[in-house]
Order: sequence, then structure tokens, then C-alpha cells
Amino acid sequence: MQDRNVDVVIIGAGSAGLSAYRAAKKHTPSVILVEGGDYGTTCARTGCMPSKLLIAAANAVHDARHIAPFGARIESDVIIDKHAVMQRVREGRDAFVATILDSIEDFPAEDKLRGQARFEDDHTLAVADHTRVRFSRAIVATGSSPHIPEPLQAAGKRILTSDTIFDLHELPESVAVFGPGIVGLELGQALARLGVRVRLFGRSGGVGGLQDKALRSAAVSLFNEEFYLDPEAETSDIQEDDDGVRVTFVDRRSGERLTERFDYLLAATGRRPNLAGLGLEKAGIETNDKGIPLYDRHTLQCYDTRGGASHVFIAGDANHAEPLLHEATDEGRIAGHNAGRFPDLRAGYRRVSLAIVFSEPQIASVGLSRPEIEKTHVLGQDYAIGELNYENQGRAKVMRQNHGWVHLYGEYGTGLFLGAELLAPQAEHLGHLLAWACQQRMSVHQMLNMPFYHPTLEEGIRTALRDLNAKLLLEPAMLDQCTECGPGA
Repeated sequence: MQDRNVDVVIIGAGSAGLSAYRAAKKHTPSVILVEGGDYGTTCARTGCMPSKLLIAAANAVHDARHIAPFGARIESDVIIDKHAVMQRVREGRDAFVATILDSIEDFPAEDKLRGQARFEDDHTLAVADHTRVRFSRAIVATGSSPHIPEPLQAAGKRILTSDTIFDLHELPESVAVFGPGIVGLELGQALARLGVRVRLFGRSGGVGGLQDKALRSAAVSLFNEEFYLDPEAETSDIQEDDDGVRVTFVDRRSGERLTERFDYLLAATGRRPNLAGLGLEKAGIETNDKGIPLYDRHTLQCYDTRGGASHVFIAGDANHAEPLLHEATDEGRIAGHNAGRFPDLRAGYRRVSLAIVFSEPQIASVGLSRPEIEKTHVLGQDYAIGELNYENQGRAKVMRQNHGWVHLYGEYGTGLFLGAELLAPQAEHLGHLLAWACQQRMSVHQMLNMPFYHPTLEEGIRTALRDLNAKLLLEPAMLDQCTECGPGA
């Protein structure tokens, strides 16, 4: 085997690994990036970007089919070319992946190694059977892979995941989706809007990551207007056959036990860190009962088996904390800087929590969730909830997107804005507005002093803030919203 000596070795060339590489190179030229699979991030290849291509097609079809209320009409039904839809998704995905590949191509050849990595000891890494890397510091950025629970594995070759669905050459006729989280909800609704028969099953009652039970209940009602969604489904049998997969379940509406056939089963049941076979125990890394390294969330430095600090860092999906691109990039940068300038460790600057689901209506979560707040605060004593129902919000009615809710959380006494959950039109934009306010630790009063143009969806945020301010006993309740803020505000 070839021997290499290096200051920093990075295992994984995804979003976190690439960010770590750039950061570490600012401190030392001696950095090696190891990748055991295909180059190209989860976001570009199987996650954010291909899913948004599919969603864009689905929303275009949906809008065309619902154009009549605006005074226009399409003489015949919208025709969906099942092959062309998926061809555009694949071509768009490949273009995004190509931009990542071009960036990696610019890295010096001596900085890149291909092959599966495994620790031989706490300062030695074997890469496949061709290279032994002796390192001073290491960063684990191996990403994650879809997790398929054992009961779903009975679907055999008819199982799809977010890693494989975009390789289909045409849209299927029917799909049973398991897991109404972010991925399952986005893809389930998109497929339904593209004419695919969809049933979406969950077990725990969760929908789109919503933590506020009132919003979760509203979401179940809204999405069931478009496709079948049962977040607490009773499924009893899954069987692969020659033509597809059969699923037996209890219908949430009739209570009847049904068996239906689907072309595919989409397992959107979460992801697990890619740590198997890495040999973390040989690196002396302490792990939890699930095999995930224990680490300092501020520096991303792993703990060793003696309870001390290690020279190994972990970033991105591999640490199983926040499977989001911007979080992975931030963590890669923090780990890269700390590994590069080791032992000079510094706490990384972390952004306020922001998560978005690109369903319709969209979902956004900002700052502290309601369960997190309720660990230390009591509703009506320590915190209050400002609300808005978009049903009668002016701009939303104009756009015929007047559905959904906003819940804003604020603290008694300080008026501090704590967080929010939205099930609302264009929540991706509203969520950013609220995340910036939360990042700046603004009070509800300060947020209300910001400009709100009329007529906009953002005015709904102002209405919810006014409601929150009144419940916090900081200002009187709004008596006549129309005259105070404009018609439909």
C-alpha cells in the first residue's frame, strides 16, 4: 500500500466535507479529501435540487388545472408526459451535480483519494486497499443514507427511496409513501399533483416536522383535500408481487380494512449516518448506544473513550443532528477551521434553527419549537402564542392561497420573540423573515416597528405579531384590523 502523511484527513466529500476542506486549507496545505462513493452532494444528487424540480412540475400542473376561478380556462385537460417530466428532473439534477464535480475537479490531485475509508488506529486511516494515510487530525463527514425499516423491506425490488426515485424514467401509476415527514410529504404531494395515485402512511402522528399539535391537525385536514394522508396508519401486511407491491391498511375514513396494489413503495422513513465499517472504535471515539460519536456541538470535536477531547471532528449528516444543507456547510466550516488550526479550538458561530418544507401550503419552523419552549415555559404564564388564520388574509385571498396558519411564540416580561411554526402560503419567504428577527433576538415590539407593505402575505405576520403583543399584555388588542392596517391586511 502507498503511504501518505497529512495534517488533516477528511472522510466524505459531501456538503460538510467540501466545506471542511476549504476551511482546513486556510490553515494548512496538508489536507486530503477521501470519498468512497460518487462525487456530488446529497443535496444536488438525491435531495434538495431534484425534489424541487419535481415539485416545480407538479405545481405547474396544479396551477393550470385550477385556473378557472381567475377567469381563464383550458379547453381540454392538462396532459402530463410521464417520461418528459422525469427526463427534465434527471437532466436538471445532472446539471446541478456537474457544478459540484467541476468544483472538485479544481482541487489538486494530491488532495483527493477515492475508496472506502476505515480507521486502523487513532492516527491511521486505510483507504480501500491502496493507500494508508497517517494523519494528525481527522474529520468524519460521511453523510447519511435512507433507512428502510424491516417491515417495509418486504416490498423487495419495488422499494424506492429519495436516493433512487429520481432515476425513474417515467412517472409510475401509483405509489404508497411511508413517512409523512419532510421528504415524504413533499414527494407524496408532488406525485399526486402529477397524476400518480398516492397514499401516504405514517405511524407517530407527525406531519412535515410540525411540532405544534394545532398546526399538525390543520395540516392533516388540508393535505387530505388533495391526497390520502393518514399520519397514524394501521398497516398490517406488505407483499411484493409480480406487478408491484400490495399494502393492507385500515382506511382512516371508513374504518374498513383494505388491500391495494401500488407500482412502488417509497420509503421516506428517515436517514441514518454512514458510519458502518468506519472503525470508530479503533480511532478511540466514544459513541452512544446507536453508534453515533459523542461530540462538542460548539467545536464539533469528538470525545474519546476516556472522556477526554479527541483529535477527530464530525460534521454534517454523520452526526445525526440537523440533516440540512446550510447546517452541514456551517458544521463543515467549523470542523475544518478547528482541525486546521488544532489545538487552537474555537466555538463556531451557529445560526438560529430554520427548516422549510416545500409542500403547498408550505411549512416553516423557526427558532425554538413549542415543545422546546415548554421545557422551561408555561403557556399563559411564561409565554404566549400569536395566531393568524390565512383564510381571510387579503393577499392570500387574491392569490386563492388563503389556507393555513401562523403561530408565533413570545416571552412574557421581555417580549422576546422565541420562535414560530407556519403552515402557510409561501412560508419559505415568511420563515426567512422570522428567522432573521429571531437571529437578532428582536422583541415583538421591535418586529412590529419594521415596515410591512400592503397588500402582502407578510402583513399576516404583522397581524399575528399584534395578536402576540396583546396576549403578552404589552399593547392593547387590535380593534379594527381593516381601518388600522388596510383592507384584507
